[in-house]
Amino acid sequence: MRFSDERYAVQSVDLDIQKGEFFILIGPSGSGKTTTLKMINRLISSTEGEIYIKDQKVSDYDMYELRWDIGYVLQQIALFPHMTIEENIAVVPELKHWSRNETSKRVDELMLMVGLDPAMYRHRKPAELSGGQQQRVGVARALAADPEIVLMDEPFSALDPLTREKLQDDLLDLQRRIQKTIVFVTHDMQEAMKLGDRICVMNEGKVVQIGRPEELVQHPVNAFVREFVSGAVPHVGHQAFELETLAQPMTQESLLGYDAVSAYATLDDVLFQLAEHEELAIEKDGERIGIVNRQAVIQFLAGSLAERSDSHE
Repeated sequence: MRFSDERYAVQSVDLDIQKGEFFILIGPSGSGKTTTLKMINRLISSTEGEIYIKDQKVSDYDMYELRWDIGYVLQQIALFPHMTIEENIAVVPELKHWSRNETSKRVDELMLMVGLDPAMYRHRKPAELSGGQQQRVGVARALAADPEIVLMDEPFSALDPLTREKLQDDLLDLQRRIQKTIVFVTHDMQEAMKLGDRICVMNEGKVVQIGRPEELVQHPVNAFVREFVSGAVPHVGHQAFELETLAQPMTQESLLGYDAVSAYATLDDVLFQLAEHEELAIEKDGERIGIVNRQAVIQFLAGSLAERSDSHE
């Protein structure tokens, strides 16, 4: 994407997002992450290169149908203030000419899915809801027509920390159930590590590195990525940490089929092995005491980020 004055907002972006993947775009302000997101549904048209969805160029899709078929959640929420919650969620189904009964059933289903009681909230206006509740409606509206792809542009950044953390947890739980392809923009590494299957680090309109959270911590490609990631979890990699506290207890017999890691291993050691294995048995004093997986370690890293953030406030 190039501006008229020859400056590039995005360049050298070559990536492949898998179906059902929670894919994060992260970088400092001006890195091109939001521009990249908006080019997917043609809110911004690319001036060079091509974007494909299901092996078809996005430029070949009818623009309005493309946007109806891709859910979109903004930081500013952007609910229609004069419409009820039900009417806000039903916008795209009505544009697609769903029947009234089908639309009503879908509204109920989605409100329950995002934790809002339809009987209590269906007929309320957005101004009657908290910021967190409004953002839940925004997520429900994005999912209304059951799109395969959902774009989320810093959807939780304007919320207070407690609400933000709760919505992150709820979004992870929701994604486990519905398995959408989610492309999520954030500037917060803690959020990226907690939510993402893979993270794309951008800077100055270019992709710097793409990888799983543990890969970015363990194998940063350059100083920029190292500082961007390790600045959030400083000095923890080479230290021993209480791996035992992350263990999911299992019987000795069921643990025999797993590769093992010492309960006294450093975080570096554990991340290195988890890059090769989804799960590892934890061994302490000659006995296997449980199992650890990637998600548990990523949650630990996210917690370290949160503690660092709190200590600087």
